[in-house]
Amino acid sequence: MDTILLQSALYLGASLIAVPIAMRLGLGSVLGYLMAGICIGPVFGLVGEVTDLQHVAEFGVVMMLFLIGLELEPRALWDMRQRLIGLGGLQVVLTTLAVAAGALALGYPLPTSFAIGLIFALSSTAIVLQTLNEKNLMGTNGGRSTFSILLTQDIAVIPILALLPLLAIGSGMVINPDGSISRPVDIEEAHHGMSLVDGLPAWGVTAVTIGAVLAIILVGRFATGPAYHAIASTRLRELNTAFALFIVIAIAVLMTLVGLSPALGAFVAGVVLANSEFRHELESDIEPFKGLLLGLFFLTVGAGIDFAVFLGAPAYFVSLTIAVIAIKGAILYGLASLFGLRGTHRWLVTLSLAQAGEFGFVLVSFGVAQGVLGGLLGQQLLLIVALSMLVTPLLFILHDTLTRRLDAGGAQDEDTVEAGGPIIVVGIGRFGQVVNRMVETAGFKTVVLDNNLATVQLMRTFGFKGYYGDPTRPDLLHAAGIDGARVLVVALDDAAASVKLVAYARRVRPDIQIIARARDRAHVYELVQAGADEVVREMFDSSLRAGRYVIEQLGVSEFDAFEIEERFFRHDRHALKELAALWDPKVPIKDNAAYVARAKELNSDLETEILAALQKDTGTDTGTD
Repeated sequence: MDTILLQSALYLGASLIAVPIAMRLGLGSVLGYLMAGICIGPVFGLVGEVTDLQHVAEFGVVMMLFLIGLELEPRALWDMRQRLIGLGGLQVVLTTLAVAAGALALGYPLPTSFAIGLIFALSSTAIVLQTLNEKNLMGTNGGRSTFSILLTQDIAVIPILALLPLLAIGSGMVINPDGSISRPVDIEEAHHGMSLVDGLPAWGVTAVTIGAVLAIILVGRFATGPAYHAIASTRLRELNTAFALFIVIAIAVLMTLVGLSPALGAFVAGVVLANSEFRHELESDIEPFKGLLLGLFFLTVGAGIDFAVFLGAPAYFVSLTIAVIAIKGAILYGLASLFGLRGTHRWLVTLSLAQAGEFGFVLVSFGVAQGVLGGLLGQQLLLIVALSMLVTPLLFILHDTLTRRLDAGGAQDEDTVEAGGPIIVVGIGRFGQVVNRMVETAGFKTVVLDNNLATVQLMRTFGFKGYYGDPTRPDLLHAAGIDGARVLVVALDDAAASVKLVAYARRVRPDIQIIARARDRAHVYELVQAGADEVVREMFDSSLRAGRYVIEQLGVSEFDAFEIEERFFRHDRHALKELAALWDPKVPIKDNAAYVARAKELNSDLETEILAALQKDTGTDTGTD
């Protein structure tokens, strides 16, 4: 018990130190977790064997795919079929052949070379999706294409696991760092756990596998809802959490019993439950566990790197890692171009998927157990997989650098808009939807842009046309008609993107009217300085109305309550202009003495004005000194 508590404290403490530092440096949480694992593992030797812990941590990947499935309606998945089959399928096949050709050139036998190609055809679902979500890239065209390839790779794990035993007819030979060739070490018998397909004929394995998938779909469709309602009726939050965890773990166990990927099963279940009324409750229950387990997974990857093998021939392993990344990157770049991706989207696909993946650890171990890979070769492959995963955050940093340069150079991406219009609405969430509906019902034509594909598709279901793409891209704005538009409505959730968009629109169209949504007062000042004509705080008007209702319930007449609301509104608009002149983005508001002093004066003036108006209109004493 002491050992378990000590290791838990080490993992948590290392992550609490390394991850904030990595985030502050702009490196992302994944690199922070990996570096923390390296420090407590190979560098200081504070933890020992991490294999068992890694098996537990892999549930983070399973939970992540379950949550992703919850966000995807079956219709959206069907819309991805071209990328799943075409882009993803070609990536797996071409990468397998290219890496296998390289292994053949190094002298490995054909079965072993093909197995190596299959292992490196996969990328890291955990690292890539975590980073895409952190950087808000999942909704972009490049992000969706990246996700499609990752999903295809997860599906491909099934036939790869079935194919590896067939490759065991060749002995796994090992090319040592000095160039000599040796036979593999003796392979121990694999220890098989429980299985529903062991000993079955081929048709039986197929039937059981299909039955397991159908069981997940049917139970998710017809049984999960009633079960959840029964558990929710107890009003015990911990049972809701237990039920959410049970769904994911039960699916993982079932998939393992039939030899399928637990992550794939969880994804299928998530898609089935995407339209359920308790989808958001499942998300909120599982999200904390997913984050912790994913972080633990990255920690174990870093702690499990065998630096003794690496230090024996560092140039050798670095060269092989670079070769794998270069081969995969070249194939991804070509396929991205073939499927119409341009600019930053193409580079996102290329750089985010150029590494090997966590399933590589599983496939290498399985390949060694089946005899297709030698023991020393397995250690070497595990090291290359870990090194490539370690490099992935740096590839994302390179992508960010390229993105800034392409944006500065005015590089165009692939999205196009059929026709522009006099009014452009950017962002069609709960705020932008109301604006767009009101304007369209008044008879005016709008062009709607949003980087959330599911939202755009939902709009089309109700007859409202919108375009999917990154609204901050200059070429998409020009295609939408920014050069001739009369009004631009900026209703994005991303505050920084809103400011960036307003500044660009004001620069290219000094005469256009820009109406922007703001999150808070500081955001208002940023938008005003960027060039917005009218700024609406997202909660301000609704708060005013709620305040008026409160005053009416206290006995004030409806007319007087409305007058208070109007005076408050006009005074706040005036105060914003005055305070904007005192606001300094480099100084926190609470530390800006001039701003705080003037805000207090303005608030006092408002209170005096409203009380005086009430006394004048009602002719009564409010009882306030």
